[in-house]
Amino acid sequence: MAPTLRHLVLVGLMGSGKSTVARRLSQRLHHRMVDLDAVVEAQAGCTIAELFARRGEAAFRDMESQVLAAQLASPEPSVIATGGGAVVREGNRHALAEAPDVRVVWLDARPEDLVRRVGGSAATRPLLADDPRGVLERLDRERRPLYGEVADHRIDTAGRSLDEVVEAVDTWWRMQCRSGGEEEAS
Repeated sequence: MAPTLRHLVLVGLMGSGKSTVARRLSQRLHHRMVDLDAVVEAQAGCTIAELFARRGEAAFRDMESQVLAAQLASPEPSVIATGGGAVVREGNRHALAEAPDVRVVWLDARPEDLVRRVGGSAATRPLLADDPRGVLERLDRERRPLYGEVADHRIDTAGRSLDEVVEAVDTWWRMQCRSGGEEEAS
């Protein structure tokens, strides 16, 4: 018998809407909402940009991996918004792909749409540096196969409103819960 599904995890590039969609879904589903970046910031006592500047990306990724593992182990049902780079660590991908009570949805957004959303926020998004478009295009090429590796379902956000994306994820999640999560991922 398949385990009860407990955690819905959202992955995708920065600016794809993971935190906003997770917040809305958590309200609909009456699940706890977890924003991994916010938890890392709370534990580090500083912003992610400050953590990058003080300790480097590796220290941030270490904390991110620890927080993800703790959230996946939590018995409380939750909607988890990962950071855009959570999938770069093989251990994180393994944890997401192998957990029997977790389903992962990839919010797939085009780099040109992301530039409009986050292009001016290099101060709070350290990876964007001086070339937001170039960085987002490179990250998309590098991470696309990794998101595909962990995702049980992909939602193309192009041309969809926030409400439409939330509805699409909610509908898919509820179908997974009814079927015990045994249906073929799309």
